[in-house]
Amino acid sequence: MDNEKLEQAWNEICNQVKSYKNIDPSQINAFFSRLHPQAMSEGFLMLTADNDFIKTWIERHYITFIKQALTDIYQVPFTVIIEVDITPGSQNSEPAPAPAPAPTLNNTPSEQPAIPLTTTINQPVIEPERTPQERPFINNPGLQGATSTLTFENFVIGDSNRMAYSMAVAVAEMPGKAHLNPLFIYGKSGLGKTHLLRAIQNYINETMPNLSTIYVDSAELLSDYMEASAAHDKEKSSYKNFKTRYEDADVLLIDDVQYLQGKKQTLDIVFQIFNKLTSQGRQVVLSADRAPKNIDIDERYKSRFNSGGTFDIQPPEIETKLGIVKSFVEEYRSSEGSQDFTIPEDIQMYIAESSSSNIRELKSAITKVIYQITFFNQPNLSLDEVRTLLENHFSGGPSKRLTIADIQKEIEAFYKISHADLIGKKRNRNITYARQIAIYLCRQMLDLPFNDIGKKFNRDHSTVMYAVTNVEEKMKENRELREELETLRQLIREI
Repeated sequence: MDNEKLEQAWNEICNQVKSYKNIDPSQINAFFSRLHPQAMSEGFLMLTADNDFIKTWIERHYITFIKQALTDIYQVPFTVIIEVDITPGSQNSEPAPAPAPAPTLNNTPSEQPAIPLTTTINQPVIEPERTPQERPFINNPGLQGATSTLTFENFVIGDSNRMAYSMAVAVAEMPGKAHLNPLFIYGKSGLGKTHLLRAIQNYINETMPNLSTIYVDSAELLSDYMEASAAHDKEKSSYKNFKTRYEDADVLLIDDVQYLQGKKQTLDIVFQIFNKLTSQGRQVVLSADRAPKNIDIDERYKSRFNSGGTFDIQPPEIETKLGIVKSFVEEYRSSEGSQDFTIPEDIQMYIAESSSSNIRELKSAITKVIYQITFFNQPNLSLDEVRTLLENHFSGGPSKRLTIADIQKEIEAFYKISHADLIGKKRNRNITYARQIAIYLCRQMLDLPFNDIGKKFNRDHSTVMYAVTNVEEKMKENRELREELETLRQLIREI
C-alpha cells in the first residue's frame, strides 16, 4: 500500500474511532496526530509514535478502539503494533520490527501461524518473507525504536535485581564464558527480565557489531516453528532454514521460555540449537517467570537450563520503585524537551508505595499522572487528587481485596489439581502439599482466623494450624520453597 493510500486508510480509521460513544474527538485529534501509519495489509496495521509516552497512553486507552474501527471498516480482525520512532519525518522512515508478538483480539498469544502479509515493511531480508511480529530481532546497526532504549544505563538497580543485573553486564562484556552459559534470569512478569535481555543485545550490537545477536520471545519462536512445519510438505528445507536461522547466532536470547511447556517438538529443536551453540562457546541467555525447576518440562531440559548461571529478580523494594518513578519522569522530560516538568515528591512516593511489583503497572500510573498534569493543564495536581485518579488503578496495592477462592484458584492452576481434590479427602503427596501451601498463603495474605480458613477447605481449626506451622518450618531451611511461595504470591497479587 503506497503512502497516499495508507494515509487515507488511517484517516478513515481515525474518523471511525471518533464516531464511537464516549469518545472525545478533540482527544483523538490530539493523540492520533502523534501516530503515523507505516504498514498495512489484511489483518495487520503498524503505527509509530513520537515518543514512549504517546505509545504507552494509546496502548492503554485506545488500542481497543483502533482494533474495533478496523474490524468495522474491513470486516476482519486486526493485529495492531505501535513502535516509537523519534526521528524527524517518522511517517516516512523505516520502523523497527515489533519486540513481541502482537496481541490477538482476546489478548492471548495465537497458536496458529499468522496470515502472510501482502504488503510488508520495506526492510531487506535474506530469509523467506515473514510478518514483522514473527521476525526475530537480528543484529542490525540501523535498528531503531523502543527496544533500543532498553539499556544497562537506564535499568534501575536495587537489592532486588542487583545480582541479575551484574551477571547480565558480565555476559554482555564477555559473551560465551562457560560459567555463565547459559545465563538464566527468572522472576515474575514486569520485573525487568526483558529489559536485561534487550540491554545485553543492545550493548553487544554497539560494542561488538561483528557478532550476530538474535532476540526472540518464546511465542515468536513457537510461531516460527509452526510456520516451518506448515511449509515442510512443500519445501523440504524449511526445518533446516528454521534451525540455521538460530544456529548461526553468536548470541541467542530467548525470552519467557515457560511458554514452551507442553510444546515438546519445539522444545526438542530448541534443545538441539541450545546444545550446538553452547558447545561451540556461543552465548545463550534465557528468561522465565519461574526457576527452571518449576517449569513443567523434561528433567534434561531443566538440568541444561540450570547448568550455567541462574539468577532471580525479586519484587522491587520501595527505594527501587521510587527510582523507577524518577527515571520515567526524567525520560518524559527529555523526550518532550520540557526540563521544567516535575511531579511532586509526595506523589512520586505515593505511586511507589501503592503499586504492585509489576513495573509496567508502575509506569502506567506515572503516565496517567503525567497526562493529567499536561493534557488537562493541572500543574498543581494534589496528592488527594492523585489518590482519586488512581483509585482503581493498582492491582496489588492495599485496596486489593483477595479472597480464599482467589488463592485456591491460583494454587489449583499452579499445581495442576482440581478444586475437588484441593478441598477433598485425598491424601496423595502432591495434593496434600498443594493444600498446605494454599492454607498457608490464605493465612499469610488474608490474615483470617484458622477456623474461617478451615471452612473453605473442609478442615478443622487444628488441621489448618498444623498446615501453617508445617510450611513455616520447612521455609526456614528450604530456599527453593521460599522462591516457590514468592512466585505464588506474585501470581495471586496480579489476579
